[in-house]
Order: sequence, then C-alpha cells, then structure tokens
Amino acid sequence: MKKEYDILVIGSGLGGLVSALVLAKEGLKVCVLEKNNQYGGNLQTFSRDKLIFDTGVHYLGGLSKGQNLNRFFSYLEIMEDLELQQMDEDGYDRISFGDDAIEYPHAQGYQNFAEQLCKHFPEEKENLENYCEEIQYVCSQFPRYNVVGKDNYNEEILHLNTKRFIESVTQNTKLQSVLLGSNFLYAGDSENVPFYVHALTVNSYIQSAYKCVKGGSQISKLLIRKLRQYGAEVHKHSEVSDFVFDENNVLTSVRTKEGKEYAAKQFISNIEIRATIKLIGEERLKKSFLNRVLSWKPVSSCFSIYIVLKPHSLPNFNYNIYHYSSEEQVWNAFQYRKEAWPETYMLSSTASKHHPEFAESLTAITYMDFDEVKEWESTFNTVADEHERGEGYEKFKFEKTEKMLEALEKRIPNLRHAIKRIYTSSPLSYRDYIGNFEGNMYGYMKSSENPLKTMVSPRTKIDNLFLTGQSVNMHGILGVTIGAFNTCAEILGKDTIDRHLKKII
Repeated sequence: MKKEYDILVIGSGLGGLVSALVLAKEGLKVCVLEKNNQYGGNLQTFSRDKLIFDTGVHYLGGLSKGQNLNRFFSYLEIMEDLELQQMDEDGYDRISFGDDAIEYPHAQGYQNFAEQLCKHFPEEKENLENYCEEIQYVCSQFPRYNVVGKDNYNEEILHLNTKRFIESVTQNTKLQSVLLGSNFLYAGDSENVPFYVHALTVNSYIQSAYKCVKGGSQISKLLIRKLRQYGAEVHKHSEVSDFVFDENNVLTSVRTKEGKEYAAKQFISNIEIRATIKLIGEERLKKSFLNRVLSWKPVSSCFSIYIVLKPHSLPNFNYNIYHYSSEEQVWNAFQYRKEAWPETYMLSSTASKHHPEFAESLTAITYMDFDEVKEWESTFNTVADEHERGEGYEKFKFEKTEKMLEALEKRIPNLRHAIKRIYTSSPLSYRDYIGNFEGNMYGYMKSSENPLKTMVSPRTKIDNLFLTGQSVNMHGILGVTIGAFNTCAEILGKDTIDRHLKKII
C-alpha cells in the first residue's frame, strides 16, 4: 500500500531541501526523494586522505547578522549551528592577470570595497563609489532578495547589460576587468549576461564572505536534521523514474526505479528541468514552452583538481584567487582556446586544523566544455553505480592535471614539491553526481537581450506540480534559497511567507 503525502519533493538539492523544510514547518506531511548516495546536490562534499573537499560551495555571502541569507537560514533554524569562518575582510577575492604580480582585492563592506581598490586606482574613487551604489540599487529592485519587499521585477533593469554598464562606470580597462574578476560565479559571460546577475551575485559577498568549516554539506545535513524534527521523511537511493497521472491529467504519484510508489497532493521537482520534462512527458506540455526550454544553452562545465598538501609546506590564504591569462579574457572567460587551456582558474585553500597558518589542501577550478569528454558520455559513474571509463579517460585527466599544475606554478613556484596527492573531477563527474545537464555549473546562459527567455515560473501547467532549483531563474546558494521560498509562496501564498520572514530580524 502506497503512503500519501501532502508534498513530495523530487531531488535533495538546496532548493528541494529548503522548500521541504518551509512546508514541513507549516505542518504539512512532506517526503523528499533523492537518487544518489549523498544528499545536497551542489552542496555535496567528498573525503580524501581524511580531508573534506567541496564540489560546488566554496564560499557564501550575506551571512552576517541582518543580511539576507542569514535571515533565510535563521527562519530555517540552521543559522546558529553553521560552522563558519569569515574570509579576509580586505580582500576575500583577489584578481590577477597574466604576469602581473599584483592581486587586486574585492573587500567586504561597500566603503572598504571602494577604499581597497582606490589604493590601486586612486583616480577612480568616484567611479568606484558609483559602481557600489548601482549594485545596491539594482539589488533593491528584486522581489525576495531583500527577504520581504517588492512584488514584481522591474523589467527595465532586467535588460541592463553587464558589459555596457561596466564600460559606462569607468573607462579604465584594467579596473573594468578587476570589477568583473569574480565572474566565474556566473560562468564568465560578462559580455552578454544581464547586469542584475552580476549585481545579485557580487552584492552578497561584498556584504560579507564566509567559508563553511567542514564543507558545504553541513548545510544539507542541518536541513535534513530539521526536516526530520518536523516529521518529514527523506530517502536516498530513490530515483524517480515515472510520473503517474489520472484521467484528468492530475499528477497523483511517482514511481522509483526500485518499484516503490509515492502518492501526494502536490509535488515539487528540484531536478534538472530537462529531466523533469522527460518525466512529465512532452505531450502534456505546450510546444512553445518546450521549444523555449530546449533552446536554452547550458553554461560551461568545469575541470577541478583537489590537491592534498604535505604538512607545513604551503602558507594558507584566507581568500580566493581568480586568475586570467589576460585582462580581455575576463569578458567571456568560458570561451577558451584548447591549445592555451587553462586560460583562467579559481584557486582556494583550506587551513590545516592544527596549524592554521598552513594550508592542508587546495582546490583549483577552470572551465571545460562538455565536448572535451563527449567520447565517454555514455558511461556513468556514481557511488551507487560505478563503471570504469578506461585508460583513455585516465590519460585525458592526467594530461589536463599537468596543464593545470603548470598554470598554478606560475603563481606558486615549486607547488609540485608541496603536493602529497591529487584528485580530479571533470564535466562527467558534475553530470553524474549532481545531475546537471552536460555537467553545467550554474544552469543555463542568461542574456540581457531576452532576459525573460530563461525565467520560469515555479508553477507549471500541471496544476499540482511546482519547480525549484538553479534551473529556475537564479543559481547559487542565495539564488536557489530565494527561489525555494518563491516556490513555497506559490503553494502557501505570498502573505504567509512574508508574515513568517518579517519576524526574522
């Protein structure tokens, strides 16, 4: 006999877990199904050599008292239990170019942000202050970004183009590149992406920037603990393979690959939007909607190396390094020449537990097109379902790792001497473990020319099916959290959500 729930959530990424907890707190009977061995989607971590490595979450913004993510996490009752370390206030991100030895800082706090960059660009003080004001203004125009606020988007702001805006702020080309230096956070397309994506992304980090001690998976673990406290069920190794509809086209239940059936009154899909469409069945959806979604271009995927260091071999640094082969590379960093790969990378370190002045590990991430691993696309490899990809794939990863190390040693001479062991992940790893289409990092490309094309309502044409996650509007920890609250507002009503959030200061 199948159990029936009020809400069934498919996928345990951040959007699914947040949606489930918001609804469970309302007294609804909630169940979450996850296909993998580990919960959390992009929040997943893995352990090697007794060290923890993050797959997707390397730092968080907006977590200081009164800031937006702090307020959302406080409502979810996980804020006080998060183990956090604040990053360098005078430069949580450092931007570097080619052979230029200077690392240009992005500092925490808007006044400090402008002051630190003024040390390198003293004649740009007014322009930097204008940039900071515009970032904050654009963010103020978005519903739910300030927790409780406007009901609708300002559509004029959606069409602002990042390249045109940055060029209007300053004519100094180096400063333009520095301001765009963390565009890895939205997949590097600063020429075409709407300015609101840049603004919403960098604003929270300028407000405050933190690392998760023990990795981002602590967020999913805390959310699941809270879910169970509120009576929700959470099941892994439960891959949904079929949606079951009645004669009135109402979704009544789902079946898993294991043959179990779960019935519910309402459903939330937190899995990749193309996978959701496949489960719904294209015949149940409007052709115009189908064509729009299937025309979206996935953002680039990435290749990552995870370096275990020898003890006391490398000083720790409490910031991220974003390095580019040239200043021009910043505008569309995801477009690289294979012969010059890697042309850009993000590098972060983790402090040793017992000797925090030294790093115990490094993570370096660069762009990689899915085409580079296409010959192995028919192979899948997860903890639950492991397959060898063969010598060709191992050779491919080895060669790419060597090129990454060559690039890193230009900034950290003799790095190889400090390395104990190296692990890697490719676009196939991100596809298999996180479920992203072609291993893309952050959903789909957005364009200022047609910003509404990639915006999707959480409410679908199936009356009792809702969407959440990074495929729906904004990506990132904050973007997905906001999206989950918006999904719940469709189910519970906006006034109910606003009333609860207004109580969180």
